[in-house]
Formats: sequence, structure tokens, C-alpha cells
Amino acid sequence: MPDQKIILSADTPCDIGDELKARYHVSLHPLHIILDDKQYTDGVDITSAQLYDAWWKHKLLPRTAAINPEEYESYFSNYLDQGYDIIHVSLGSGLSSSHANATIAAETLKDKGNVYVIDSCSLSTGFGLLVCEAGERIKAGIPTKQIVEEVSALTQDTRASFILDTLEFMRAGGRCSSITQIGAAMLNLKPTIIVKNDRQGSMIVGKKYMGKLAPSLMKYVDDQIKDRTDLVLDRVFVTHSGMDDPAIIDKVVARIKELQPFKEIFVTQASCTISCHCGPNTLGVLFLTKPGSISN
Repeated sequence: MPDQKIILSADTPCDIGDELKARYHVSLHPLHIILDDKQYTDGVDITSAQLYDAWWKHKLLPRTAAINPEEYESYFSNYLDQGYDIIHVSLGSGLSSSHANATIAAETLKDKGNVYVIDSCSLSTGFGLLVCEAGERIKAGIPTKQIVEEVSALTQDTRASFILDTLEFMRAGGRCSSITQIGAAMLNLKPTIIVKNDRQGSMIVGKKYMGKLAPSLMKYVDDQIKDRTDLVLDRVFVTHSGMDDPAIIDKVVARIKELQPFKEIFVTQASCTISCHCGPNTLGVLFLTKPGSISN
């Protein structure tokens, strides 16, 4: 079989980090961040720390904006003109119009070449897992259409969840009430947010942990992976939005190693698109389960 010319592409909120981006030659298309009526490019000219600072000091709430069809069309055309097929993994359609807009662009360009858009049904490294799976298949020389079929079939096997240290940003963005936020703060509750891939990435509140962040995270890690036999052990992500105490991350990684023999553990920082909704000190453990496993 002649060498395939495939570009692996994804939206920036896949949060896979520089190491995996280089390993799988991933091209990332950034979403937009709007702050104080100015538009920024996620991962290029603004950081999560700047977003948090703008809220705490000036009560300026950042907003995110999807990539529009024209932007995707220009982006895809660059690779199609070079004779590439494109596999693009998008932020879950239940969270953003990015998937719909990428699909529109792919349809517009169908006479020019092949653009395959996969709805990740997830966010952050929940869909970063799918990007890695696509990358492994490209390296193995699997045909493009087969890669798309196999990775699309894995969308229901991703497990993405996070613990929030504060509901301030969720409340400010209209995702929880002031009463809920005040109640959680008074009781020192750390809620878990679970991404529902059977709902194209929409989110629900899961278990709530009481007490300080570090011990809550240890309990969360145990609840996520302890004694599970349905895990795909190739890789696991520890993805965070920026931690005041980086040592907490080391403790989470050490606990994961105690509980499960994952071949690789990747620590990555969430993009601004993700961080501006969840706030600082948010951390999640994200992984794949074997096909047919019961969801979180």
C-alpha cells in the first residue's frame, strides 16, 4: 500500500499537550476567547491565569466562541491543496457548535478532497484520548475510512470527569445558581462534573466530596479507577486548570500508579476554553474503558 497522506487535526480543547501533539503530528485549530470585548486565540495570546486574574480583580467574565465554518474551510483547504485526507476530531457537539461548523466546511469542500469530522462527544482530554487513538492507527498504516469508523466507535468509551474547587466560575457563567454556589462554599463541598458522552458531551453533577481539595481528590481517584477491570490501560490523563499547589498533581499521579498499571500517565493543563468555565484548581482523571462497559 502506498504511503497515506493523512493530517490528524483537532480543536484545541483536546488538551493533549506538546508531547503527544508532536508524537502524533496533530494540527490543532484554536477556539476563540472573548474578554472585555476583545477577542483572543486560545493557546496563543492569552493564558488561563490571565482569565482568572481578570475575574478576581475586575469581575470580567471570559466567553468562548466556536470556530466558524469559513475559518474551518480555510484551515482544511490548506491541507487538501497538498493532497492530504483530513481526520478532524471536534469538541463534543453537545457543548459547542464547532462540530457542526466543521461538518459544514467539510461538506463545502467535498469536491476538493476528503475531510472526516468525528464528534468526540466529550471535552478536554476526554476527546484527547480519541485523538491519540487516531494517531496510533495512522502510525499503523490503517486506511483512513477504517480509522474514522474505529475511532467514532470509541466515543462512548471515554470517561471524562473533573473535581471543581470553586463554583464561582460556573455561577458567573450561569451554570449554577448563587444559592448553590454559596451552599457549596459554606459546606466546603467539592463537586464532580461528569461529561456524558451519550449526550454528546453535555455535563451533569456527580458525587460531591466534603473537605479540603487534596484529600477529596484522593477519594475521587479511588472512586474513578480503584479495582476496575474494564479500563483500557494504554494511557490515562491527569488534566488540570492550573493548581495553586502543584504537589497535589504528584500525589494524584502516585495514587494512580498504586491503583492501576497504566502504561503511560500524561499530565496536561487544560486550554483556556475549558479553564474559563471551571475555574482554577480543577483536576480530572480521564481514560478509556473497554467497549460495552457501563458508563460513569
